[in-house]
Amino acid sequence: MQRYVRFRDFYPFYLSEHARRATRRLHFLGSALALLCLAALIATANLWWLLAALMCGYGFAWASHMTVEKNRPATFTYPLYSFMGDWVMFWQMLTGKIAF
Repeated sequence: MQRYVRFRDFYPFYLSEHARRATRRLHFLGSALALLCLAALIATANLWWLLAALMCGYGFAWASHMTVEKNRPATFTYPLYSFMGDWVMFWQMLTGKIAF
């Protein structure tokens, strides 16, 4: 496996690991729910919302890799780049640059 030292080199690999539309949609849903949980955390100051945000964000993503993409999530090898990639992909889907 190639070692990535720059995010811009990693991101095309990240996208290739999310080739199926259903995978991207589940990632998007998990990220959107995570944002809602973070908003609830700010509104209520209840730390359980932080746990819910993590469960939504990672739960939907990892489930999509196990059931749809059938590959190993990049999070386990590149945790920071994977986290960054998820939000870049989320933004690109939101703005129409990547097919939803």
